Amino acid sequence: MPKGSNTPVPTTALRVELGWRSGPGVPDADASALLLVGGAVRSDADFVFYNQPAHSSGAVRHEGKREAGGRVTDSLLVDLARVEPAIETVILAASSDGGSFGRVPDLYIEVRDAARNTVAARFDNPGATVETAFVLGEFYRRQGAWKFRAVGQGYDTGLEGLATDYGISVDEPRQAPPAAPKAPPQAPAAPTATTRPSAPPTAPLPPSAAAAPPPPPTAQPSAEPVRLTKVTLTKAAPSVSLAKQGGTSGALRVNLNWQVRKQFSGWARKLGRPVATHDDLDLDLCCLYELTDGSKGVVQALGNAFGSLHQPPFIHLDGDDRTGAVTTGENLTVNLDHKQHFRRILVFVTIYEGARSFADLHATVTLQPQHGAPIDFSLDECTVPSTVCALALITDTGSDLVVRREARYLVPERGVSPQRTVDHAYGWGMNWTPGRK
Repeated sequence: MPKGSNTPVPTTALRVELGWRSGPGVPDADASALLLVGGAVRSDADFVFYNQPAHSSGAVRHEGKREAGGRVTDSLLVDLARVEPAIETVILAASSDGGSFGRVPDLYIEVRDAARNTVAARFDNPGATVETAFVLGEFYRRQGAWKFRAVGQGYDTGLEGLATDYGISVDEPRQAPPAAPKAPPQAPAAPTATTRPSAPPTAPLPPSAAAAPPPPPTAQPSAEPVRLTKVTLTKAAPSVSLAKQGGTSGALRVNLNWQVRKQFSGWARKLGRPVATHDDLDLDLCCLYELTDGSKGVVQALGNAFGSLHQPPFIHLDGDDRTGAVTTGENLTVNLDHKQHFRRILVFVTIYEGARSFADLHATVTLQPQHGAPIDFSLDECTVPSTVCALALITDTGSDLVVRREARYLVPERGVSPQRTVDHAYGWGMNWTPGRK
């Protein structure tokens, strides 16, 4: 489609794919959507992106990234049949991280019928220079039906500039005001009487702080602003310090969500084994842990070893999910208030049933500290008959906890369990017995 043109699209579930060619020095990019009434959002909840991955109506959700064949895609699922009647336009945008779109080759947006996997519209961005955010397209209502328009409007102010242009309030660091001129010496005042933080907290205050003086009426709106910060781990930059991100206390939530866009193929099909669909695939998020007292163990659904948050191992598996949905998926919670007890934690995923390999599985891992920026990464394409994948290793360095992206597919030997395979690969040295769930 040329820029500015439009085409009808079916009022159904549509997969919107933002794609580009990967390579050395190519910045990362992220897809987002804004639901508009009268050209603006009704509230910050109408912004769907990596930190707010689903709209409350269920009409739009962020599905995450995948990389294969030298290309990267980031996807949104937009179900036009579920878009609220008041919404007139759904903006489809992209933002770059680590450079401008002038360094992102072959950028495009493609709209597919999610059920039939047929292309409804495609717009190849004609060119970019200094832009760090783009409105690539939009869905809009016209005489009771929906259309897609190729937009191609760029911003050099990034996701923050794009979001605020449509009425989003953004929580970003603020510069301190200039120092006031020194006044003549006076009697000292109580040091905390007038002290206020330079910005409102990004999480609700604990009950003990309820009696603190309220902020000035005009300081911020009552709703918490949207946070745009995040950390994406890659092969080139696989590690991040939790301390530097401010995530050293509270709950660390580890989420795994996945998509199966077609039946499993590759190794499973070559070996003549049953293929799997989204409905019968059962993945299990697990972790091996080693504490500072030398104790070791596993947290997993198998054997009902769900762990505990408030006593050793201070890790808990929330449940056993079979959908892989971005708003649920498999979730593991680590209590960072007891971080002094952790020596290392290895998060991994196994295929419990429904497939013999991770081929054609597109998964995203997100580590969300209660305080601090989220950390995410996508799994690489699986090219081996693997049933277990090491996801992330969290290690105590003595003064910090460091998260390292592993994304390592392992192939168990005949008769060896996935758990024993990952144990051997990382030298945990545990004894294993068969288990069921």
